[in-house]
Amino acid sequence: MLNFDELRELAADVRVFVDVAEDKAEALRTVIRAYDVVLAIFPSGDGMGLHVIKGKEILDKIAKSRAHATYSHTAIAVPDLEHAEVLKLLTTPAQVAQRIAA
Repeated sequence: MLNFDELRELAADVRVFVDVAEDKAEALRTVIRAYDVVLAIFPSGDGMGLHVIKGKEILDKIAKSRAHATYSHTAIAVPDLEHAEVLKLLTTPAQVAQRIAA
C-alpha cells in the first residue's frame, strides 16, 4: 500500500537534491538511475496523481505474485501528468540511446 505522506517527503528530498546541484538535469537522471522504482507525483482532482517513471516491471511482478518484495523507491514532484510522461520518455534508456545516436 502506498503512503502518500512518505511519497511527498521523498519528493521534497529529491527537490532539495536537484535544487542544490549545479547540473539540474544530471541530478535528476542520477536520482532516477539510483532507484528501482521512481514515481512521479502531481496534484489531481482526486488529491494526488501517480505515474510510474521507472520500475513498472517490478510493480507488475509484485502485483501478479501478491508477494512482498524489497526494492528501493523514490518520488519526484511534477506539475501534472503531461510532465510525468515527458520525464519518463526523456529518461527511458532506449530513448536516451536514440537521442545520442541522432
